[in-house]
Amino acid sequence: MATILRLVFIIFYSGVFSFSYTGASLAESVPYGHNSAVGKYAGINGIRMYYEIYGHGKPLVLIHGNGDSIAGMAAQIAYFSKNYQVIVADSRGHGKSGLGTDHLNYVQMMEDWNALLDYLHVRHADVFGWSDGGILGLLLAINHPDKIAKLAVMGANLRPDTTAVEPWAAPMLKEYAKEINKMIAEKDTTLDWNLEKQRLGLEMTQPDIKTKSLHRIKIPVLVMAGDRDVIRAQHSLEIFHNLKNAQLLILPGHTHFAPVNDPETVNAFLGYFFKNPFKMPSTKEIIEKYYDSAE
Repeated sequence: MATILRLVFIIFYSGVFSFSYTGASLAESVPYGHNSAVGKYAGINGIRMYYEIYGHGKPLVLIHGNGDSIAGMAAQIAYFSKNYQVIVADSRGHGKSGLGTDHLNYVQMMEDWNALLDYLHVRHADVFGWSDGGILGLLLAINHPDKIAKLAVMGANLRPDTTAVEPWAAPMLKEYAKEINKMIAEKDTTLDWNLEKQRLGLEMTQPDIKTKSLHRIKIPVLVMAGDRDVIRAQHSLEIFHNLKNAQLLILPGHTHFAPVNDPETVNAFLGYFFKNPFKMPSTKEIIEKYYDSAE
């Protein structure tokens, strides 16, 4: 039962899926997240943080979701490394990066990413964060705006309650929490259950981003979600409406896992957003100009 519930948890909050698109052969041939040819560690805030860099050009940072790792962003790495310097890393307590805490939290993880960018001498990078990675992207833009030129987030949330997350998710997470506690009590060693508990805690009790704090973000932001996401559409709209410079993309017929289930579509929208000048056309202004010119 614990294995099944863990699979459900991973399916909800990470990108461990196969995918099919025109660049899949490249993504499958390169061992992203386990590439000894490019993989390196940086001493960051008391842990060894694992990262990989691909391609050349403007820096583009890709941030994975909960329970995932660099490998979950394979489709984006393969696509964008043709034209960007793609920077990917395993967040604290994920993949090859150290944990170094008994209370994993998003603010700490965001500061790790900020320190890594300092270590790499990167400023004004474009950033795409998926799921928990989107949360980290928002926090980075709020607290360290010098690090980001443009930000795209997919399936991000400001809080863990049912105003943000679909109500069907919480009972599944609570069931998995029971199984984790059971495995810890039984001293089971098939997984690092204490780490699993910390990761699950991120989803059940965090984040706690105040809506008004989004007003501090001045850079262009693309807010993305699937129309069948685990994040409620109303919540994605809430994020969109509280950002000064934002565009909204609700992907029709897509779920939380669009970046792996349909990377061609997601990558195309991301590529357009990052490449082209940011615009916020107003229907009202267009109509007013039309009537003014007709007078």
